[in-house]
Amino acid sequence: MAYDDNNIFARILRGEIPCTRLYEDEFALAFPDIHPQAPTHILVIPKGKYISAADFNAKASAEELVGFYRAVSAVAKQAAVEESGYRLICNAGPHSHQDVPHYHIHILGGRPLGHLLGPPL
Repeated sequence: MAYDDNNIFARILRGEIPCTRLYEDEFALAFPDIHPQAPTHILVIPKGKYISAADFNAKASAEELVGFYRAVSAVAKQAAVEESGYRLICNAGPHSHQDVPHYHIHILGGRPLGHLLGPPL
């Protein structure tokens, strides 16, 4: 699958669609999710053209990998969810409900989140 330069996150990165920038550096941009699922629900996206975690991990430079994951940690700290705890979610592909074909991580926190997928089977 080829990267779609017109996906919403690519357009946000180009400044075509506004967002509330909570964090930004040379590797990542973080902004609130427009449909929050927890009191803290922040998206962190790499600035490169990556479709999924597998794509990012296979193609990103070592500097991009380290920079992006450090940005994720910095955003969690800035959002004050480190001590109480938070969840990182990365959807990949249609079965996971990945809506935007640009790699991204959801940071969720600010309340007890319960079981990951519901009650254990």
